[in-house]
Amino acid sequence: MLAVALALALAVDPFEIQVYQAEANPAGKPGIELHVNDVAAGVKTMNGPELAPDGQTHFTLEPSYGVTDWWELGAYLQTAIAAGEFRYAGVKLRSKFIAPGPPTGLRVGINFELSWLPEQFEAGRYGAEVRPIIHWSSEHWVISVNPIVGLSFSRGGANTGPTLEPCAQLLKVIPGKAQMGLEYYGDWGPIARLLPFEQAQHYVFEVVNVIALRGVELNLGIGEGLTKASNPVVFKVIAGYSWE
Repeated sequence: MLAVALALALAVDPFEIQVYQAEANPAGKPGIELHVNDVAAGVKTMNGPELAPDGQTHFTLEPSYGVTDWWELGAYLQTAIAAGEFRYAGVKLRSKFIAPGPPTGLRVGINFELSWLPEQFEAGRYGAEVRPIIHWSSEHWVISVNPIVGLSFSRGGANTGPTLEPCAQLLKVIPGKAQMGLEYYGDWGPIARLLPFEQAQHYVFEVVNVIALRGVELNLGIGEGLTKASNPVVFKVIAGYSWE
Protein backbone atom coordinates (compact mmCIF):
# COMPACT_ATOMS: atom_id res chain seq x y z
CA MET A 1 0.00 0.00 0.00
CA LEU A 2 2.83 2.39 0.86
CA ALA A 3 4.54 1.69 -2.49
CA VAL A 4 1.34 2.64 -4.30
CA ALA A 5 1.08 5.81 -2.24
CA LEU A 6 4.69 6.71 -3.06
CA ALA A 7 4.08 6.24 -6.76
CA LEU A 8 1.15 8.63 -6.54
CA ALA A 9 2.40 11.07 -3.95
CA LEU A 10 6.05 11.77 -4.74
CA ALA A 11 5.18 14.74 -6.92
CA VAL A 12 6.16 17.77 -4.82
CA ASP A 13 8.46 19.39 -7.39
CA PRO A 14 12.03 18.59 -6.25
CA PHE A 15 13.52 21.09 -8.74
CA GLU A 16 11.50 24.17 -7.80
CA ILE A 17 10.74 24.43 -4.09
CA GLN A 18 9.28 27.91 -4.14
CA VAL A 19 6.10 29.73 -3.16
CA TYR A 20 5.15 32.33 -5.78
CA GLN A 21 4.43 35.84 -4.62
CA ALA A 22 2.38 38.29 -6.70
CA GLU A 23 5.28 39.86 -8.56
CA ALA A 24 6.67 39.85 -12.10
CA ASN A 25 9.64 41.30 -13.92
CA PRO A 26 9.02 44.86 -15.19
CA ALA A 27 8.19 45.19 -18.88
CA GLY A 28 11.24 44.59 -21.05
CA LYS A 29 13.42 43.42 -18.14
CA PRO A 30 15.03 39.97 -17.84
CA GLY A 31 15.76 37.97 -14.70
CA ILE A 32 17.69 34.84 -13.79
CA GLU A 33 17.52 32.37 -10.89
CA LEU A 34 19.46 29.29 -9.90
CA HIS A 35 17.68 26.73 -7.73
CA VAL A 36 19.80 24.16 -5.86
CA ASN A 37 17.89 21.55 -3.84
CA ASP A 38 19.61 18.72 -1.98
CA VAL A 39 17.77 15.67 -0.61
CA ALA A 40 20.07 15.05 2.35
CA ALA A 41 17.88 12.21 3.62
CA GLY A 42 15.20 10.86 1.33
CA VAL A 43 12.97 8.00 0.31
CA LYS A 44 15.28 5.13 -0.69
CA THR A 45 13.00 2.99 -2.90
CA MET A 46 10.53 3.81 -5.66
CA ASN A 47 7.89 1.80 -7.51
CA GLY A 48 8.56 2.36 -11.21
CA PRO A 49 11.16 3.97 -13.45
CA GLU A 50 11.81 6.98 -11.20
CA LEU A 51 15.12 7.09 -9.33
CA ALA A 52 14.88 7.09 -5.54
CA PRO A 53 15.32 10.70 -4.33
CA ASP A 54 17.67 9.86 -1.43
CA GLY A 55 20.97 11.70 -1.96
CA GLN A 56 19.91 13.52 -5.13
CA THR A 57 20.95 17.14 -5.77
CA HIS A 58 18.87 19.15 -8.23
CA PHE A 59 19.97 22.19 -10.23
CA THR A 60 17.49 24.41 -12.09
CA LEU A 61 18.41 27.47 -14.15
CA GLU A 62 15.38 29.74 -14.54
CA PRO A 63 15.59 32.62 -17.04
CA SER A 64 12.58 34.97 -17.17
CA TYR A 65 11.42 38.03 -19.09
CA GLY A 66 8.79 40.69 -18.39
CA VAL A 67 6.62 41.00 -21.51
CA THR A 68 4.50 43.63 -19.74
CA ASP A 69 4.36 44.79 -16.13
CA TRP A 70 1.73 42.09 -15.52
CA TRP A 71 2.89 39.25 -17.82
CA GLU A 72 6.12 37.29 -17.34
CA LEU A 73 7.50 34.39 -19.38
CA GLY A 74 10.00 31.90 -17.96
CA ALA A 75 11.67 28.54 -18.43
CA TYR A 76 13.28 25.88 -16.23
CA LEU A 77 16.39 24.07 -17.47
CA GLN A 78 16.89 21.12 -15.11
CA THR A 79 19.84 18.88 -14.27
CA ALA A 80 20.63 16.62 -11.32
CA ILE A 81 23.22 14.50 -9.61
CA ALA A 82 21.43 11.19 -9.07
CA ALA A 83 22.68 7.63 -8.59
CA GLY A 84 26.24 8.95 -8.78
CA GLU A 85 25.80 10.57 -12.21
CA PHE A 86 25.19 14.08 -13.55
CA ARG A 87 21.96 13.86 -15.57
CA TYR A 88 19.69 15.92 -17.79
CA ALA A 89 16.39 16.31 -15.92
CA GLY A 90 14.00 18.07 -18.26
CA VAL A 91 12.59 21.39 -19.42
CA LYS A 92 9.58 23.41 -18.31
CA LEU A 93 8.00 26.52 -19.82
CA ARG A 94 5.80 28.92 -17.89
CA SER A 95 3.63 32.01 -18.32
CA LYS A 96 2.73 34.10 -15.25
CA PHE A 97 0.07 36.80 -15.01
CA ILE A 98 -0.20 39.22 -12.08
CA ALA A 99 -3.19 41.53 -11.59
CA PRO A 100 -2.08 45.18 -11.35
CA GLY A 101 -2.25 46.62 -7.86
CA PRO A 102 -0.39 48.41 -5.08
CA PRO A 103 2.85 46.89 -3.74
CA THR A 104 1.20 46.07 -0.38
CA GLY A 105 -2.20 44.67 0.50
CA LEU A 106 -3.97 41.87 -1.37
CA ARG A 107 -2.76 40.87 -4.85
CA VAL A 108 -3.56 37.87 -7.04
CA GLY A 109 -2.18 36.14 -10.11
CA ILE A 110 -1.90 32.82 -11.91
CA ASN A 111 0.93 30.79 -13.47
CA PHE A 112 0.64 28.18 -16.23
CA GLU A 113 3.39 25.63 -16.84
CA LEU A 114 4.18 22.82 -19.30
CA SER A 115 6.84 20.17 -18.57
CA TRP A 116 8.83 17.57 -20.53
CA LEU A 117 10.81 15.37 -18.11
CA PRO A 118 12.81 12.12 -18.32
CA GLU A 119 11.01 9.19 -16.74
CA GLN A 120 13.86 8.80 -14.22
CA PHE A 121 12.53 11.98 -12.58
CA GLU A 122 8.83 11.80 -13.47
CA ALA A 123 7.11 8.60 -14.58
CA GLY A 124 4.43 10.67 -16.32
CA ARG A 125 6.91 12.48 -18.55
CA TYR A 126 4.57 15.13 -19.92
CA GLY A 127 2.51 17.34 -17.66
CA ALA A 128 1.23 20.78 -16.76
CA GLU A 129 0.60 22.93 -13.72
CA VAL A 130 -1.96 25.62 -12.94
CA ARG A 131 -0.81 27.73 -9.98
CA PRO A 132 -3.20 30.36 -8.58
CA ILE A 133 -1.34 33.01 -6.55
CA ILE A 134 -2.96 34.67 -3.54
CA HIS A 135 -0.62 37.15 -1.86
CA TRP A 136 -0.95 39.66 0.98
CA SER A 137 1.81 41.83 2.37
CA SER A 138 2.36 44.72 4.74
CA GLU A 139 5.43 46.48 6.07
CA HIS A 140 5.98 43.66 8.57
CA TRP A 141 4.34 40.49 7.19
CA VAL A 142 4.04 38.46 3.98
CA ILE A 143 1.46 35.72 3.40
CA SER A 144 1.30 33.79 0.11
CA VAL A 145 -0.80 30.77 -0.87
CA ASN A 146 -0.49 28.73 -4.11
CA PRO A 147 -3.22 26.01 -4.37
CA ILE A 148 -1.49 24.24 -7.29
CA VAL A 149 -3.37 21.86 -9.59
CA GLY A 150 -1.09 19.33 -11.31
CA LEU A 151 -2.00 17.64 -14.60
CA SER A 152 -0.40 14.57 -16.16
CA PHE A 153 -0.69 13.76 -19.86
CA SER A 154 0.52 10.19 -19.39
CA ARG A 155 -2.04 7.38 -19.54
CA GLY A 156 -1.88 6.54 -15.83
CA GLY A 157 -1.85 10.16 -14.70
CA ALA A 158 -4.74 11.09 -16.96
CA ASN A 159 -6.79 8.27 -15.44
CA THR A 160 -6.27 9.49 -11.86
CA GLY A 161 -7.15 13.08 -12.81
CA PRO A 162 -5.78 16.41 -11.55
CA THR A 163 -3.81 16.45 -8.30
CA LEU A 164 -3.76 19.04 -5.53
CA GLU A 165 -0.26 20.23 -4.61
CA PRO A 166 -0.63 23.30 -2.35
CA CYS A 167 2.14 25.45 -0.93
CA ALA A 168 2.12 28.51 1.31
CA GLN A 169 4.40 30.82 3.26
CA LEU A 170 4.23 33.07 6.32
CA LEU A 171 7.14 35.50 6.64
CA LYS A 172 8.10 38.18 9.17
CA VAL A 173 9.74 41.16 7.47
CA ILE A 174 12.78 42.97 8.80
CA PRO A 175 12.39 46.08 6.61
CA GLY A 176 15.16 46.49 4.07
CA LYS A 177 17.08 43.45 5.31
CA ALA A 178 15.36 40.07 5.35
CA GLN A 179 12.19 37.99 5.57
CA MET A 180 12.09 35.00 7.91
CA GLY A 181 9.45 32.38 8.53
CA LEU A 182 7.88 29.11 7.42
CA GLU A 183 6.89 27.54 4.10
CA TYR A 184 4.63 24.53 3.55
CA TYR A 185 4.63 22.19 0.53
CA GLY A 186 2.31 19.25 -0.03
CA ASP A 187 1.03 16.73 -2.52
CA TRP A 188 -2.40 15.59 -1.44
CA GLY A 189 -2.98 13.25 -4.39
CA PRO A 190 -5.87 13.18 -6.91
CA ILE A 191 -8.49 15.84 -6.23
CA ALA A 192 -11.24 13.28 -6.78
CA ARG A 193 -9.77 11.00 -4.10
CA LEU A 194 -7.40 12.81 -1.73
CA LEU A 195 -4.83 10.63 0.02
CA PRO A 196 -4.89 10.01 3.78
CA PHE A 197 -2.45 12.27 5.63
CA GLU A 198 0.27 9.63 6.11
CA GLN A 199 0.21 8.59 2.43
CA ALA A 200 0.56 12.15 1.15
CA GLN A 201 3.62 14.38 1.12
CA HIS A 202 3.84 17.20 3.64
CA TYR A 203 6.88 19.42 4.24
CA VAL A 204 7.64 22.38 6.50
CA PHE A 205 10.62 24.59 5.64
CA GLU A 206 12.31 27.16 7.85
CA VAL A 207 13.39 29.91 5.45
CA VAL A 208 15.26 33.19 5.21
CA ASN A 209 14.98 35.61 2.28
CA VAL A 210 17.73 38.21 2.02
CA ILE A 211 16.33 41.47 0.56
CA ALA A 212 19.09 43.93 1.45
CA LEU A 213 20.50 44.22 -2.11
CA ARG A 214 18.42 45.78 -4.87
CA GLY A 215 17.59 43.30 -7.62
CA VAL A 216 19.26 40.39 -5.80
CA GLU A 217 17.28 37.39 -4.51
CA LEU A 218 18.66 34.91 -1.99
CA ASN A 219 16.42 32.28 -0.39
CA LEU A 220 17.74 29.67 2.05
CA GLY A 221 15.68 26.89 3.59
CA ILE A 222 15.78 23.65 5.54
CA GLY A 223 12.80 21.34 5.12
CA GLU A 224 11.49 18.42 7.14
CA GLY A 225 9.13 15.79 5.78
CA LEU A 226 6.18 15.07 8.06
CA THR A 227 5.11 11.67 6.68
CA LYS A 228 6.64 8.39 5.47
CA ALA A 229 5.87 9.41 1.88
CA SER A 230 8.04 12.54 2.32
CA ASN A 231 11.81 12.94 2.21
CA PRO A 232 12.98 13.44 5.82
CA VAL A 233 15.47 16.30 5.20
CA VAL A 234 15.79 18.65 2.21
CA PHE A 235 17.98 21.75 1.82
CA LYS A 236 17.19 24.48 -0.70
CA VAL A 237 18.90 27.60 -2.05
CA ILE A 238 17.57 30.09 -4.61
CA ALA A 239 19.93 32.79 -5.90
CA GLY A 240 18.70 35.27 -8.47
CA TYR A 241 19.02 38.67 -10.06
CA SER A 242 16.49 40.84 -11.89
CA TRP A 243 17.27 43.89 -14.00
CA GLU A 244 14.76 46.37 -12.58
